[in-house]
Amino acid sequence: MTQPLMPKATAVWLVENTTLTFDQIGAFCGLHPLEVQAIADGEVAVQMHGLDPVANGQLAMAEIERAQKDPAARLTLSKEAVPAQLVKHKGPRYTPIARRQDKPDAIAWLLKSHPELSDGQISKLVGTTKPTIAAVRDRSHWNTPNIKPRHPVALELCTMEALEKAVKRANRGKKPEEIKVEAPTAEEVAAASEEPAPQP
Repeated sequence: MTQPLMPKATAVWLVENTTLTFDQIGAFCGLHPLEVQAIADGEVAVQMHGLDPVANGQLAMAEIERAQKDPAARLTLSKEAVPAQLVKHKGPRYTPIARRQDKPDAIAWLLKSHPELSDGQISKLVGTTKPTIAAVRDRSHWNTPNIKPRHPVALELCTMEALEKAVKRANRGKKPEEIKVEAPTAEEVAAASEEPAPQP
């Protein structure tokens, strides 16, 4: 966030309560200086109540005083007003519970159709673990009798773009005619959308 909440209402308050220039207010609120001037002239935001950026913790009074002394200075938001950035973790992505039972089927399809993919690539595509991939491969998975290869895109576990990218990376150095990426067939999409039979 580089500008305050409700920038126009904040600009109204700054016009009415400070001696900041139109350029300074515009730069802080993300508005054109002419728009700020129109606010000051009563042509824009006539009925709008000003929002005090000091009271809501987005601007310190000392910051306003500093900028009023130097027309070239620019206001900066208080650190408290800038939310902490979310950190994207590199772990397996979340998969809805209803789709987790489909992962072994998707793994089986990838192992069969794209043996060139590494366990790491399959893990990233489907959002699973390497031990699960190994269990599906050597048929030691607890649900092996019920696993049937199904296209991961049809199961909505990954996108076609992500699959193509992974296969392309795995096939680096191979001839173009040796590379194949299968789009899910209508039958695969229909099969993926079917409710699994209840377990005995």
